[in-house]
Amino acid sequence: MAAITDEQVETVRGLVASIPSGQVSTYGDIADAAGLSSPRIVAWIMRTDSSDLPWHRVIRASGRPAPHLETRQLERLRAEGVLAVDGRIPLRDHRHTF
Repeated sequence: MAAITDEQVETVRGLVASIPSGQVSTYGDIADAAGLSSPRIVAWIMRTDSSDLPWHRVIRASGRPAPHLETRQLERLRAEGVLAVDGRIPLRDHRHTF
C-alpha cells in the first residue's frame, strides 16, 4: 500500500464524522468521496484512527458489518434505528451519500 498522508487521514475522518445518526456508508463510498484508490485505505485508516468517530456507521459494501465487530456494531446501529435484516443493513434505506 502506498504511503497514506495526514491529509488523507483527516479527509476520511471528516467524512466518517459527517455520517448522520441513523445512516451508514460503505468503505467504498468513503474512498470515492475522499478520492482514494481503494476502500482498503479507508479500512486501514479506520482500524488505526477512529476510536473517537462514529465507526459503527461504516460497513462493507455487502451491508454486513466486520465479523469481529458485528455484535457491537449492530447494537450501536440498532440504537440509532438502523435495523439489520439477516445480519445485513439494507443500504437502500440507510445509505448516506456524500
